Amino acid sequence: MGTSTPEKVCTELERIASLARQAPDMKLRTLAHHIDAEWLEEAHRRTRKDGARGVDGQNAEQYAANLQGNLQSLLDRAKSGTYRAPPVRRVYIPKASGTEKRPLGIPTFEDKVLQRAVTMVLQAVYEQDFLPCSYGFRPGKSAHQMLDELRDELMSMGGGWVLEVDFRNYFGSLDHVHLKDVLSQRVTDGVILRLVSKWLHAGVLEDGAISYPESGTPQGGVVSPMLANIFLHEVLDGWFERDVKPRLTGRARLFRYADDAVMVFANEQDARRVLDVLPKRCGKYGLTLHPEKTRLVEFGNPARRSSNDGPPTSGSKTFDLLGFTHYWEPSRSGRWIIKRKTMRARFRNALHRVVQWCHIHRHDPVREQWRALKMKVRGHYAYYGIGFNLEALACFLYRVKLAWWKSLRRRSQRGMLWARMEALLRVLPLPAPRLVRPLRLPAANP
Repeated sequence: MGTSTPEKVCTELERIASLARQAPDMKLRTLAHHIDAEWLEEAHRRTRKDGARGVDGQNAEQYAANLQGNLQSLLDRAKSGTYRAPPVRRVYIPKASGTEKRPLGIPTFEDKVLQRAVTMVLQAVYEQDFLPCSYGFRPGKSAHQMLDELRDELMSMGGGWVLEVDFRNYFGSLDHVHLKDVLSQRVTDGVILRLVSKWLHAGVLEDGAISYPESGTPQGGVVSPMLANIFLHEVLDGWFERDVKPRLTGRARLFRYADDAVMVFANEQDARRVLDVLPKRCGKYGLTLHPEKTRLVEFGNPARRSSNDGPPTSGSKTFDLLGFTHYWEPSRSGRWIIKRKTMRARFRNALHRVVQWCHIHRHDPVREQWRALKMKVRGHYAYYGIGFNLEALACFLYRVKLAWWKSLRRRSQRGMLWARMEALLRVLPLPAPRLVRPLRLPAANP
């Protein structure tokens, strides 16, 4: 199959989307019939082929050896109700803080294909319902887009109050009963609901033992981001737009990327009222806010905050979101603007991974190390290369060069002088820092 979606699948997706769009309050009872052999072929095409293996040890290449037969068997089992969701293999990756680890659940490749097929159905439905405040894991939306629009909103407001919303162990504590209740408000197709229920109750394989958690959905599953968005669309997005904003006296807006969310307010009283009721709203659905990470930050324009107390200062508080620290600083013209830089924890973790890689691969051919490091540096720039963050990129590049040099010095007892490393970098240069997101300077209130 080619890289474009087959016409039949495109037609079916638009048919589902059109029905959901025309009947926003209707419960959709017949959706699974859209999932046929061609639909599964498209789901297989969209599934990553280089991911880690699940509990069965099968990779994409092995599954594709008898693709048509495997997909037909998968379709028959899914439709008849005999499909059994295999346990996910649990692994741990470092969190941004560097002191904690995040659990990931790795499904089997076949399970990923079926999850992708169901996600395609759910996405066609819920993309008609999701609100503009939701940016995570949605077509045409991105973390950078959310960060830019958040900055534009705060600049337009002249700063304000930022409520950082942090759920304690969101993916691990997500209540199955509440999630299924929320899902059934819109989708009542028996096949879809049965498959989702099987994934929620699938076991977790860890250290050779299988457990069956009573709550949570494994991060790493294809369907998990969609379920997270569906749940928080009801718990947070819809509630904020429908029930909260009409009761506020000033301007306010919600920004959410998966389970990372901030609310910005022009009025301090509004912000504190929402902070008071937010734990109750989340508790109603079995969610708990992190008591230390959920906080209200005064993020007013320093020029405005200091107008009655003498010259403006740079003492305004900061907040972190999606890997960036947001702060006020004067521009070259003297005007106060919001800038963003790489969070210290994210910078430290990214560099630590490079140092570890250099240590492990120090005896590889130098050109192979260079090619790999080029990709790592470019990947760092691709996300953190936003306006006003050039200094952090340059610092990252310098530290990567040092890490590479130190690892090469350990290849032999004679070591390696820095002058020789500089000569090597002239022949095999690492990419220079560059901004992949253009600078944006929206008008701000004085």
